[in-house]
Amino acid sequence: MKFGTILKNENFKSDYYEIVFYHPEIAAAARAGQFVHVQIDEISSRMLRRPFSIHDTDIEKGTVTVVYKVVGDGTKRLSGKKVGECCDLLSALGNSYSDVAPDEYPIIIDGGYGAAATYILAKNSPVKGSFLFGARGERDVILTEKYQALNWDVKIATNDGSVGHQGLVTDLIAKVIEENPGKKFKFFACGPHPMLIALTKILMQQNLDGEISLDHVMCCGIGACFACVVKVNADNEQKWRYARSCSEGPVFNVKEVYIGD
Repeated sequence: MKFGTILKNENFKSDYYEIVFYHPEIAAAARAGQFVHVQIDEISSRMLRRPFSIHDTDIEKGTVTVVYKVVGDGTKRLSGKKVGECCDLLSALGNSYSDVAPDEYPIIIDGGYGAAATYILAKNSPVKGSFLFGARGERDVILTEKYQALNWDVKIATNDGSVGHQGLVTDLIAKVIEENPGKKFKFFACGPHPMLIALTKILMQQNLDGEISLDHVMCCGIGACFACVVKVNADNEQKWRYARSCSEGPVFNVKEVYIGD
């Protein structure tokens, strides 16, 4: 099955939309952290697909849900798609987050619509952990109520202080660790690149385990074009190499991520 039929495409807050496709094959195969590559327009000036994290699936209903923000012409065109229209989909692409082990205490750290990528992980986790969410301000605080409904401990940080802690989402890590003494922590994250690199440095300094989704602009989505590379550690003179985030990622263990000298 190549095309996904749109069952819902609604604006739920600010510039954020939720679109639901009917595509049983993707719904059955998708795992947390993977993405769907969407062909929005089949015209010469819009040849490249757009990658979107898979937010949720329902195997019984055969549905795949994506949360996106209108940031350019491609997503603006997607927001105008009507129920009943179809989109050409490639998925489930990329690798996924590891499953949460019963003896682990999961801590999810997301920024902005990075929260869409980790929801399946939280939903399927055998342990209810902490969800730390960061945004610029209230208008970008999204999906936190869905994590609360899963009985996760939700903490929010905003740059302007309009919701929760004023500051960076990484500021909340110490408090969560203090509140859960003696537990085996495992971190999972998705969000802006600077946030992910800052988190990686913190986890490496404290010898904590974690996985991050390094989302980059993708062209082919299947590892053929090398347009979405990120730096990972390597045993060579440079101490790093380029890895394709679409096929070797987008999820990487923090120990793999090159953060410089």
